[in-house]
Amino acid sequence: MSNLQLTLVQANLVWENKEANRRQLDDLVSGISIPNELIIFPEMFTTGFSMRPDLFAEKDGNETFTWLKDLSAKKNMVVCGSLMFEENGAYFNRFVWMQPNGLYTHYNKSHLFSIGEENIHYSPGGHKTIIQHNGWRIMPVVCYDLRFPVWLRRKANENYDLMLVVANWPDRRIEHWKALLIARAIENQCYVVAVNRVGMDGNGVNHPGDSMVINPKGEIILHLKDQEQAKQVTIDLEEVKAWREAFPAWKDADGFSITS
Repeated sequence: MSNLQLTLVQANLVWENKEANRRQLDDLVSGISIPNELIIFPEMFTTGFSMRPDLFAEKDGNETFTWLKDLSAKKNMVVCGSLMFEENGAYFNRFVWMQPNGLYTHYNKSHLFSIGEENIHYSPGGHKTIIQHNGWRIMPVVCYDLRFPVWLRRKANENYDLMLVVANWPDRRIEHWKALLIARAIENQCYVVAVNRVGMDGNGVNHPGDSMVINPKGEIILHLKDQEQAKQVTIDLEEVKAWREAFPAWKDADGFSITS
């Protein structure tokens, strides 16, 4: 399938209140129906960017995972976003890709925001995830990962058509967000779909939204401002293929390997 229908959910997350956020997200997606394949929530959509995973981390099979499975099955759509997660005594900022059949794929955030002490409270992932979905190859990215182009660089053995970014990106650095999203689309000749939260968090940090969809040429085709909203958009895989063929800069890319 060439087209991919998706919904960006730009939510004003309630600080460290999982029940309130599940209820609010239910309301935001209540009007979404077919045709739609993918619902995208922001980073840490059950809590906001909290450094208290010992109190709020999710586990497979708990109430939030049951809610995710039920929502995905009810909508018959993939539902995704990141949340704090506990596994074998370690905490991760984990992107979850929940399918209507109850099976899910995940990616653990690899670049932890040390300026906010995320590296003290969470463990890094260190492995990329490429998700296959209806002919698309999709690479999830979580917030601070966006700043590291070597990690995100598309290669023959790590090829993707869509970079999917979920974030809690503050307004004090929002110009960086906009510039980096466009740069990642241009250099990887891929779509970039980025969902940021809105509103003030429990640390007094404001988030302006500015969720975006950017095509492989670096052109912004959807730009949400600072309102809480769910917005549907359709993207076309043929546009990715056509641009890579018309302007094959990828053939001249430098080879490299990541050693640490």
